[in-house]
Amino acid sequence: MKIATCFSVASLRLGSTLGRLLHGALLLIGMTTVAFHGASLIQGGSLEFGRAAVGAASAAELHAPQFEEPVPTQVATKPTELSPEMERVKRFVSKRYKVSRVALRPILATAESTGQKLGLDPLLLVAMIAVESSFNPFAESGVGAQGLMQVIPRFHMDKIGENADEDALFDPRTNIRVGAMVLKEGLRRTGSLQAALQYYGGASNDSQARYARKVLSVQSRLAVAARGSADA
Repeated sequence: MKIATCFSVASLRLGSTLGRLLHGALLLIGMTTVAFHGASLIQGGSLEFGRAAVGAASAAELHAPQFEEPVPTQVATKPTELSPEMERVKRFVSKRYKVSRVALRPILATAESTGQKLGLDPLLLVAMIAVESSFNPFAESGVGAQGLMQVIPRFHMDKIGENADEDALFDPRTNIRVGAMVLKEGLRRTGSLQAALQYYGGASNDSQARYARKVLSVQSRLAVAARGSADA
């Protein structure tokens, strides 16, 4: 009976030990399974999150406003246009006065536009330029007359402008504009073109009107050239 009892106790102890070992093994297997699934979930979650992030970035890129680089543009710089008649005058003047056609173009264009604006013959203005300065925009006389039409600044500040630069009359556009205004003023004062030209040339007392005759002679030659005649 003692032996049986001892055997029974030993059996119980062995069963208990085996039970604990089996329980531990099952517990270990369970933890491993949980860990594996947890890792899978975490990895899968990261993958899905990564995919979502890439998708969001792609969507943002598709819908984001696109700012293109500004296309550089060039400002058109067309040559100053002349009438066909003034083009012929340009060729004549260039040959006769030994002046570049490129330099003449803005001068003649300004003479045309100014003459039309003030009701003066553009060829008359060109003739005055020829007589006064031979088309040299930087000409300056001993008495202070300046530019293409040899305007004396101190006598015509009202036309030049009080705030104008002291070298304003060396700009062909300003010079021709002011010179034409002086001639127009002479026409109002004297009532005739010849007298107005003498007024412009500061020779109103010249009974022979030599200045006026010289300018009108050049104007006549320019008119012939404008018609394209070989007699110019």
